[in-house]
Amino acid sequence: MGRYVIRRLLQMIPVFIGATLLIFLMVNVMGDPIAGLCGDRQCDPATAAQLEKEFGLDKPVWQQYLTYMGNVFTGDFGTAFNGQPVTELMATAFPVTIRLTLVAIFFEIVIGITLGVVTGLRRGRPVDTSVLLLTLVVISVPTFVTGLLLQLLLGVEWGWIKPSVSTDATFGELIVPGLVLASVSLAYVTRLTRTSIAENKRSDYVRTAVAKGLPHRRVVTRHLLRNSLIPVVTFIGTDIGALMGGAIVTERIFNIHGVGYQLYQGILRQNTQTVVGFVTVLVLVFLVANLLVDLLYAVLDPRIRYA
Repeated sequence: MGRYVIRRLLQMIPVFIGATLLIFLMVNVMGDPIAGLCGDRQCDPATAAQLEKEFGLDKPVWQQYLTYMGNVFTGDFGTAFNGQPVTELMATAFPVTIRLTLVAIFFEIVIGITLGVVTGLRRGRPVDTSVLLLTLVVISVPTFVTGLLLQLLLGVEWGWIKPSVSTDATFGELIVPGLVLASVSLAYVTRLTRTSIAENKRSDYVRTAVAKGLPHRRVVTRHLLRNSLIPVVTFIGTDIGALMGGAIVTERIFNIHGVGYQLYQGILRQNTQTVVGFVTVLVLVFLVANLLVDLLYAVLDPRIRYA
């Protein structure tokens, strides 16, 4: 196991460098940071040259990237154009988005897997058809429509929740935004669990367990569910980073000042340091989540061994 973890950590290095290099090039080469610094008015040549020198934009792109990566490994993600360190923005944004992501993952695991198990065990019955139709509707409706509809009904019309979330955003305030953020992924988890349960239900090891006279609950939880969760865990693990980075729409709807909000503001104002810094951390989240998913395989299926 230890050798496998070391090998995977070494494999993360080129992936991390390649992903950050791609993002850095896309933001700094295709964008115009000086335009973001000057606002609506175009900078005069002298001011533009001074700003380029101040932020190191007058150097070659490869040198800018090496400087940035060297600073990243010391914990310095640069300074936003308003003079605020990017790490300060991260300190306020990431805790909020992490709480929002935890709420969304909770809904995916509890509701998605539960519905998937129920429909997988009752494939072809009315409850199965109803859940499949419901998940298809959820997948078909855009997230911003679902968010605005719930905000209008629960917040404005019925007054059950606050239409917008406070700056610190407690778990209680993030229940509805978390449900909106998880809605599409929850539907996919339900359908994926249902398919996996229905397929494994016909496997020889399940029939053997039933023939031995084991209780139905033990057959489902100990044998059927554990083997069926492997593709579901893979999806949820990769979805963690996607939820954190894709929360722009949800955070805009509910006025949540998290990672999505900061990315939106950075892109809108062409604040390259903010965008690159936040995306760099999201890349690390993706890599760590995938490593944890691979290690979790051995817990779900003891037959899996890591050399």
